[in-house]
Amino acid sequence: MNSTFRQGVWLFVVWTTLSSSLEANEVENGVSDERILFGQSAAFSGPAAQLGTDMKRGIEAAFHEINRRGGVHGRRLELVSLDDAYEPEAAIANTLYLINEARVFALIGAVGTPTSRSAAPVAAEANIPYIAPFTGAAFLRDPNWNIVINLRASYNQETEEMVARLTGDLGIKRIAVMYQDDSFGRAGYHGARRALERRGMEAVAVGLYPRNTTAVKTALLDLRMADPEAVILVGAYEPVATFIAWARHIGLDPVFITISFVGSNALARQLGPAGAGVYVTQVVPFPTDDYFPAASAYRRALSAFDPDAAPGFVSFEGYLAGRLAIAALQRCGAEVKRTSFLNSLRSTKMVDIDGLKLQYGSNDNQGSDAVYLTTIGRDGRYYPIDTLEEAEP
Repeated sequence: MNSTFRQGVWLFVVWTTLSSSLEANEVENGVSDERILFGQSAAFSGPAAQLGTDMKRGIEAAFHEINRRGGVHGRRLELVSLDDAYEPEAAIANTLYLINEARVFALIGAVGTPTSRSAAPVAAEANIPYIAPFTGAAFLRDPNWNIVINLRASYNQETEEMVARLTGDLGIKRIAVMYQDDSFGRAGYHGARRALERRGMEAVAVGLYPRNTTAVKTALLDLRMADPEAVILVGAYEPVATFIAWARHIGLDPVFITISFVGSNALARQLGPAGAGVYVTQVVPFPTDDYFPAASAYRRALSAFDPDAAPGFVSFEGYLAGRLAIAALQRCGAEVKRTSFLNSLRSTKMVDIDGLKLQYGSNDNQGSDAVYLTTIGRDGRYYPIDTLEEAEP
């Protein structure tokens, strides 16, 4: 059975199930007296599958939490999710289906830059809100995207923090970059290159690999020849883990630092003992840190929704995405429209999610600028750190 046929069968099954539950007074924009329907196209298969799974789990935990309290103005929130396998063509097909057939109110929690680059114009054409995509791509920060509401810091901000820490904390001069050969990887690479240029530096070597593969050996050999002191990695968890494991196997052991999109929990599992000392920048607070009440609320909601799920950065971001959508809906009042939903965020100076403050404005569609540092310890667990000089536990 080929992938196209499987996708068609999956869409038919989802739509058949969805159709059977549509209320008679359902309106075209996904809002009825009883519910509000959101849609998600994300990776649920392939090398980035854990990212989609965790984003979905976090969003659903937030929706489950509010639904147990009676919903938003009496309406329960529901999510229909479709697998795009982290491929742009599938993301377009899914987005068209969610808008034209499932008739969702808004799209939420998309995963990836290449998929968002393809799907966001489809959403814009239909004037459908595109909420909290799991990507830091600069193009989505353009204020002309009036349907886009970003939650997280950008890749430019993450890579700036990486280079600042490598050079400032550790005094490293020889930095290489390995990235995924698509719009996501190039976004991270360009951010790293600009951060280096601001310091009068350039990458000592650059390696790349094809999306949705673990074909990283050529990139590894390219970087090995330059003998870097540090490598910035821009990719998903499987190829990044493969790169690090192979590098250490052949005796190349620089400082490895990777970007939030990698999928932290999945990366640590993939690496096992080889993960000790790897650094990861994050764009949400530490999920088990009680300094932010939002983290405590997330863990309670996750446990109530899926008692077997382990807390993690990606599902925490999904939960915050769900909470952001809830906050906007609560401000809309009983009469929910897409325009008022978007305006409730873009025209509001601050959104406070249990102590986590998101700042928006008429020309600012990104809520958070925060970048956090973490490292994998010898026990395979993540630890928050303030500088790269801190030794891993």
